[in-house]
Amino acid sequence: MSDAGPATARAEGRRGVAVPPHERLVLDNGFTLLIAPRRAVPLVSFQLLLRGGALCDPPGKAGVAALTAALLDKGAGRRGARAFAAAVENVGGSFAAVAGPEAISVHGQFLRSHQDLMLELLADAVMAPRPDAEQLARARSRQSGWLSALKDSDPSELLPLYGRAQLFAGHPYGRPVCGSEDSLRAISVADVREYHRAQVGADRAVLAVAGDIDVGRLKRQAVRLFGGWRRAAAPLPVLAPTAAVTRRRVLLVDAPGSAQSYFWLGGRGVDRNFGGYAALDLVNTLFGGRFTSLLNTRLRIRAGLTYGAGSAFVRGSVAGEFAIRSSTEVTSTVRALDLSLAALAGLKTRGVSGRMLDSARAYVSGQYPMSFETAADWAATLSELEFHGLSTGRIENYLAALRAVSHEDARRVVGQAFPAPEALVIAVIADAARVRDQLGRYGPVSQLSLSAGSFAAEAG
Repeated sequence: MSDAGPATARAEGRRGVAVPPHERLVLDNGFTLLIAPRRAVPLVSFQLLLRGGALCDPPGKAGVAALTAALLDKGAGRRGARAFAAAVENVGGSFAAVAGPEAISVHGQFLRSHQDLMLELLADAVMAPRPDAEQLARARSRQSGWLSALKDSDPSELLPLYGRAQLFAGHPYGRPVCGSEDSLRAISVADVREYHRAQVGADRAVLAVAGDIDVGRLKRQAVRLFGGWRRAAAPLPVLAPTAAVTRRRVLLVDAPGSAQSYFWLGGRGVDRNFGGYAALDLVNTLFGGRFTSLLNTRLRIRAGLTYGAGSAFVRGSVAGEFAIRSSTEVTSTVRALDLSLAALAGLKTRGVSGRMLDSARAYVSGQYPMSFETAADWAATLSELEFHGLSTGRIENYLAALRAVSHEDARRVVGQAFPAPEALVIAVIADAARVRDQLGRYGPVSQLSLSAGSFAAEAG
């Protein structure tokens, strides 16, 4: 608990978030280690990022990276699946791995006294996993079952997968990281082993460790465990730029009998290195990033059409998406879509006022420091800064950057980053018989059944 008074807190807020002192060590094989001691509690947290992720999935086999990640701790080194799980659980640790569009992330947390075991388990998982057909079948079944359950209980969670398949068709960003029911069936244990052989290696790895660390011991153990790790056998694929939408089009996912329509409106946004990131955060907060946003005010507070509406940018090494998401009763589908498009059109034409910017500045400035409270937060932050080639100034100068955003900066970011209402893909999950004819007003309509085993559909 801090004993800082109000004046101290205000001063810290003006200075911004201080990145903790840390060391950076790069081994001869390219393995990068970041060490950030923090003595507040006797815990050590780590995050290891492996470049590649779903970007390296073979053609027609979306989900290989996801299954590879899922199997990293299902038997590795000298431990089988049960022994590995027991090694983690018996000391109260945590260990998990997940794939993303451009990386596999392995993260966890252990008591300080189990630092050696933590690194040993991590090294085994990434360097010597033991995937077998039985464990793959279980992981594949869990993944397919999860997709099927969402279709039955909460199909709105799948909207981004349907939307991206249309928005980024033919690009890696358009493939579902988790795989589809069709693609998962095609994945064999040989695919997982080949992915690990070709795409996982020391030169792809960034490991950040934060917490109550024995620094000297950690360095020695890292050199011993990871120093002999081979490089990835295959070169990292080059990620091509994404293409902008040239005409609006619609994907209708048929959910017969559904009383709700779930919708996603997406267009090409910006990449992670976009220079106006502070202005972008403020403007998107105003447009769709909080309860009192323009979008939520129109659809929920004034019109009463939805429980909530929001917008977000997903930024990668190349431009990702800007997307609006919401839901409504099926009878209100067109009205809700019209209001969403009108809100975006209003932002593009009128922008935001200085008073609105000040409100967003206070909101974002208050929320931001809460992302950096724990050792796990810092392990994630430092690994991601290194992974994306960003300086610590991105964190330390962020609050100052927010304060410096002018009305002209906001106007510029609206023009550069937010797509025009005509440059969107619209994905709708609804009872097709009740909405298909109405959706034609927005552009050519493609149709896919919710029960289909993929997320892509041919143009209609």
